[in-house]
Amino acid sequence: MSAHTKAIPNTGWLKELTAYTHSHTVKAVWQLLNTILPYFVLWAGMIYFQTHGFSYWIVLLLSLPAAGLMVRTFILFHDCCHGSFFPSRKANRWVGYLTGILAFTPFEEWRRLHNMHHATSGNLNRRGTGDIWTMTVDEYCSAGKGKRLGYRLFRNPFILMGLGPIFLFLISNRIVHPDAKREDRRSVWVTNMAIIVIAFIVSWFIGFQNYLLIQFPILFFAGLIGIWLFFVQHQYEDAYWSDNKQWSLVQSALNGSSFYKLPKIFQWFSGNIGFHHIHHLRPGIPNYNLERCNEDVPTLSMVKPLTLKKSLQSLKLHLWDEKQEKLVSFRSVTIN
Repeated sequence: MSAHTKAIPNTGWLKELTAYTHSHTVKAVWQLLNTILPYFVLWAGMIYFQTHGFSYWIVLLLSLPAAGLMVRTFILFHDCCHGSFFPSRKANRWVGYLTGILAFTPFEEWRRLHNMHHATSGNLNRRGTGDIWTMTVDEYCSAGKGKRLGYRLFRNPFILMGLGPIFLFLISNRIVHPDAKREDRRSVWVTNMAIIVIAFIVSWFIGFQNYLLIQFPILFFAGLIGIWLFFVQHQYEDAYWSDNKQWSLVQSALNGSSFYKLPKIFQWFSGNIGFHHIHHLRPGIPNYNLERCNEDVPTLSMVKPLTLKKSLQSLKLHLWDEKQEKLVSFRSVTIN
């Protein structure tokens, strides 16, 4: 049992979570308005400052809250992928496509990969889809020098958090994966074409260079925040990993998905995704119900929160030690 939570009682309490899976159109519309409208206002302000001779530092400063709003837009997109944002399946799909375009992410293709992540998170035998590359100590020690070097480079924070956002949003999300179905491929092409059209229209009015100087920092900072959130949701010392026979969805959610307790302002920008343990228990709970669910269900209080300060230590952890059942650093491993 991981130290992340106390012993989990019988799972009868899980039925209590069903009450929080009900979507609300008014709440969803309000979240769209208080997220996308400020995002467009910031874009307009950045265009003004960029095209009227002001210091580029002002544009970069505005790109930070714009990036935060882009992250929040992605969370709304994420809820649509789970069919939880609106009560209507059609509304989730349409809004999912539109918010996906703003977040540079194809709706159908990302939904498929993300659902696989939910079905395999914490399963040692099913790693590799929608997760952060994680090797066990034994795998790392028995790997060749080239693979070990590649893994160390991948887990380097400057590469993972620096080049990661560029690769994910500008390259990986633009490519159709080999096992994609027809609707998945279509979502990639529709999203790509929409991004190109938007870039062309904006560039027509303000110039392509100005478009890049505005869009790139927003995309980079949003990607940096997004990758960090996804990383820390499943990469911390007492996380949960198990083989296929021992794997448990409840254990994976409560022990392998963090309760990332953030300051209220960061919690708002990240769309309550810090309640990730609840999200993995019931992906059908929309983001606007997660905090109330956490407060109302007594069993969830057993989950130890991961603080912002504590989460930074996760960057020093790289390998899953199956004997100790925790993530460890490269330095703690000796290769014979």
